[in-house]
Amino acid sequence: MYGESMKYQNVTDTPGENSYFLVFNLTDTPQTRETVVTLCNNLSGILRSIRNRFPKLEVSCVMGFGADAWQKLFPDAGKPRELNTFEAIKGPRFTAVSTPGDIFFHIRALNVSACYELGSIISRALSGAVTCEDEVHGFRYMDGRAIIGFVDGTENPEFEDERKEYAVIGDEDPGFAGGSYAFVQKYIHDMDAWQSLSTEDQEKVIGRHKFNDVELTDEQKIPGSHNVVTNIQDEEGNDLKIVRANMPFSNPAKNEHGTYFIGYARYFSTTRRMLENMFAGKETGATDELLKFSTAVTGTLFFIPSPAMLDDVE
Repeated sequence: MYGESMKYQNVTDTPGENSYFLVFNLTDTPQTRETVVTLCNNLSGILRSIRNRFPKLEVSCVMGFGADAWQKLFPDAGKPRELNTFEAIKGPRFTAVSTPGDIFFHIRALNVSACYELGSIISRALSGAVTCEDEVHGFRYMDGRAIIGFVDGTENPEFEDERKEYAVIGDEDPGFAGGSYAFVQKYIHDMDAWQSLSTEDQEKVIGRHKFNDVELTDEQKIPGSHNVVTNIQDEEGNDLKIVRANMPFSNPAKNEHGTYFIGYARYFSTTRRMLENMFAGKETGATDELLKFSTAVTGTLFFIPSPAMLDDVE
């Protein structure tokens, strides 16, 4: 299904130690397209330079485009099969909002200074062609836990080949093989309300034990447990997965604590099903109990081209 030589951006990597998430909107100037295309063509070289300077910091960067931006910038390239502007999901109690975003960057490194350096280079390269829609700096918390205290990403596919199978577009959309879909949401947590729960009640919300990350038994879970509503299967009963690279972020003095959710997927329809279950209870009738304490304030879908496509766009 995948050629051995097919390359893809770093959509299967672990969340890492530090991340910058940058979302830009395009400006309407005569130079905008040329500026963006130049960065696309130069990004692989910029990454090589950064990695040569910081060989031990595991620096990576993913670049993607929203539906409107893709069609505006590359009208002759065609459109990935599942790339559309994200439509908000309005459930009985909760809403997965849709927010603007034309270009997305996910920068990772073991040291935050490398994230800063690469983010600064990218921002300077795009100067005048974009405005900033959102910027979030994520960090690894404790032993890979979300701010709410539970280990995050446990349901991720474990091995690289499996992660690639779930996260990277294949022969089903040959013009865009090696690409991926990235859906991002910034969640703000009501920590006062969350911390007022007992540990046992928190565990029922998540569907796992807090201390050791062991999954609760089916009898211990409730219908709206987070890991119940986000586990989906195909018609044959096989699990459908995405690759999460979630990171916590926080501004303690502002009492702002959150999770930046990012799901890389071969099929955005898989991510969409999970979201519909969480926010609307589409398949089980129960919405995600975690949403009582977590509000999605952004929601944007991006297409992540293969490195070769980025190098070759004109």
